[in-house]
Amino acid sequence: MNSERVKGMNKQYDVVVIGSGPAGYVAAIRCAQLGFSVACVEKWKNKKNKAVYGGTCLNVGCIPSKALLDSSHKFLEAQNDFDLHGISLQKLGIDVPKMLARKDKVVNQLTDGIKGLFAANKVEGIFGTAKIKGPNTVAISDCDGDNHDLEAKYIIIATGSKPIDIPPVPIDDKIIVDSTGALEFDEVPKRLGVIGAGVIGLELGSVWARLGSEVTVLEALDSFLPSVDREISRNVSKIFGKQGLNIKLASRVTGYSLGKGGKKQINIEYSDQDGEEKKTFDKVIVAVGRRPMTEDLFDDKLQIDLCDRGFVKVDDQCKTNISNIFAVGDVVRGPMLAHKGSEEGVMVAERLAGKKTQVNYDLIPSVIYTHPEIAWVGKNEEELKEEGVDFKTGSFPFAASGRALAANDSEGLVKIIADAQTDRILGCHIVGPSAADLLQQIVISMEFSASAEDIGLTMFSHPALSEAVHEAALAVNGHAIHIGNKKKR
Repeated sequence: MNSERVKGMNKQYDVVVIGSGPAGYVAAIRCAQLGFSVACVEKWKNKKNKAVYGGTCLNVGCIPSKALLDSSHKFLEAQNDFDLHGISLQKLGIDVPKMLARKDKVVNQLTDGIKGLFAANKVEGIFGTAKIKGPNTVAISDCDGDNHDLEAKYIIIATGSKPIDIPPVPIDDKIIVDSTGALEFDEVPKRLGVIGAGVIGLELGSVWARLGSEVTVLEALDSFLPSVDREISRNVSKIFGKQGLNIKLASRVTGYSLGKGGKKQINIEYSDQDGEEKKTFDKVIVAVGRRPMTEDLFDDKLQIDLCDRGFVKVDDQCKTNISNIFAVGDVVRGPMLAHKGSEEGVMVAERLAGKKTQVNYDLIPSVIYTHPEIAWVGKNEEELKEEGVDFKTGSFPFAASGRALAANDSEGLVKIIADAQTDRILGCHIVGPSAADLLQQIVISMEFSASAEDIGLTMFSHPALSEAVHEAALAVNGHAIHIGNKKKR
């Protein structure tokens, strides 16, 4: 429903959801499916100043970045790999505006899709800015500047997150951009600086490196991908080095200066183990993390509990200190992942309906959509050693996979970690082709407490990339067929 339909009105709902990203729209739809009357409030406007659903993920996050990752990967394949298949090209070029237009088309299709899903499930969409005035009241300032109140039995906060700005290099949306601006370069920058070697920095750096940018990634930490299993991160570091991503660890950005003579260049100043350094770029992407969007969301009298970083404090069921107000997704504790927020949205909806649904926070899969992809779930070796857990591992390289070799995509490996006594799978870590999809097989297995032997005894189709998962599981107990087995303890 549009702002005109609620102008000057107060309306009552069972549930009001604030935010229509993956956490919010999923919560709204599931609540409606369970028989609640639902309104979902969204303030997002696209670059054409049109109010749209989908939040960060669909508009300037997961979806558009993956569209550009796919386009740039196809370009790189055409440039480097087609000849291996006997395919020759007379002339290869990249039309950046056309690539961006395709990205926008994908985004529009999905955001329009949410509109259709709301209509099909009888969720009332309201475009405007929300503020929670009381436990049951949400004030709306709509797109026309008119104000009205919504009354709700329950309120679900799903306002998401936004990029962190850093004082030494403030965003100007021209030369210095955040992750949103990095999706809109109208040409390939010759020299690109990326501040932050996390998921966002690596993905966006990969996009433009494939298209010809000379990319340097400055990371303040002295370790690369510290949350990833160390064996995997070492493997990834070598692969990225071959791809031309120049990743400088322990490099803390301290300031910047613009190029001389009015040039559209920027000098980034940073300190590393050698002292003070400076490097010149044509564009810089700041990708040092995200923070929750909770500013101006609550009336001062509400007294909802927030942590010092602005996250809404919730329990394991995403309930706040106010019993009928819940919060899900990026705005609460835990990794900022769309699928985590979606599952929390479903959990809250079902608990409102009296179900005992829970989210298994121990089995949240993580993925970095570079190429090869990096994906993991559960514990890594370092964490298990710290916890004093006795474990065993099995690995299988994609270089020994017939399907990967046939596709000329054989970098990386699958690694499975299992309990040394029970054989129960404790973690899986993959770098390689289709890692995100392969990992899901283990996520499902771990949800049902599977052992490495269970996976080893399961029949896998041949030839398939998933055979690497099968062989890694076999290798845990020294039974791999297509590689030599390491002697087990």
